[in-house]
Amino acid sequence: MNFEFSPEQQMLRKTVRQFVDEEISPFIAEWDAKGGFDPQIWKRLADLGLMGVCIPEKYGGSSMDYNSLAIVCEELERGDTAFRTAVSVHTGLNSMTLLQWGTEEQKERFLVPQAKGEKIGAFGLTEPGAGSDVAALMTTAVRDGDDYILNGQKTWISLCDIADHFIVFAYTDKTKKHQGISAFIVERTRGGFSSKAIKGKYGIRSGNTGELFFDDVRIPAENLLGEEGEGFKIAMAALDNGRFTVAAGACGLLMACLEESVKYCESRSTFGKPIGEHQLVQQMIANMEAGYQMSRLLVYRAGEMKNKGIRNTRETSMAKWQACDFANKAADDAVQIHGAYGYSDEYPVARYLRNSKAPVIYEGTREIHTIMQAEYVLGKREDKKLNRMLPAWPFE
Repeated sequence: MNFEFSPEQQMLRKTVRQFVDEEISPFIAEWDAKGGFDPQIWKRLADLGLMGVCIPEKYGGSSMDYNSLAIVCEELERGDTAFRTAVSVHTGLNSMTLLQWGTEEQKERFLVPQAKGEKIGAFGLTEPGAGSDVAALMTTAVRDGDDYILNGQKTWISLCDIADHFIVFAYTDKTKKHQGISAFIVERTRGGFSSKAIKGKYGIRSGNTGELFFDDVRIPAENLLGEEGEGFKIAMAALDNGRFTVAAGACGLLMACLEESVKYCESRSTFGKPIGEHQLVQQMIANMEAGYQMSRLLVYRAGEMKNKGIRNTRETSMAKWQACDFANKAADDAVQIHGAYGYSDEYPVARYLRNSKAPVIYEGTREIHTIMQAEYVLGKREDKKLNRMLPAWPFE
């Protein structure tokens, strides 16, 4: 066991933190209010090598380990959840899925430009009637010669109007239920494809989220990811990576809640003394710190398993469940510590609270993860090695 970060990881954290402090934090209140951030942020992320931080160098990435991805997500969410979400979707759900399941030709065509930040990737699984119940999806892909014809709709898709490439899941044989789902790489430029943003979100307002529509979209057979019928396995493997980044980001939100709460405790006095000297305020601060420390241990344990090429569905599920719950509670307490000011946009804690709710829901609700953990303990769930595993680090 080694709890030390390498010099490279420490430098990475310093670099991302400086980027957040200089290029996100001064502008995020304005971006959150208007519902979008400066698109130049994408170029800056690419310039820093953060769009493919844990993708092998031969595919255009930075060849850093999976815990380096966690560091990036933790520090980005300290600035705002929207930026961690962008990396979660682009890298965790899309690029890492291509790395694990794609052919060499697919990696050259799609993964390389994504890792370099020249193209943006996204992920299309959720539908209006299919969230936790993946088998309820209605999108279909029908073979037609050398192509598939894609029809259907996806919703709550991050980067819906921004991404160039989408990994989309559809039934190729509905009679087989989970075993009849397949995965496809869909380019935005395909005829019959369209997207539409969702307005009026409670949180993560500066992030782009919305719907995808497929109206007889013709997809060449070489864009099939994996084999026909492997879509459900691919989706679940992708969610292992996405949940890992969400959990890491929750650590960043916990960090932000602590920083703002401590700062306010030092500036505000009641009943003749700083509020940080009141025991019930101290209790909230202590709970934030406990949640932060426990969450980081869970996250970086899962990352080390990824580094070793060990399947980590159970460990990542626990990290995602607990870190997101801790972050949601920390944000609520941060508002409480700030009192009436916490209920306004004068301080960032109201935004933290709004942002903290979505991760408790997406990529497996807290209820789904609770059931998963119980099934592991009761011996009703067991993870087997996949026929294609995420490559261990260091990369060959």
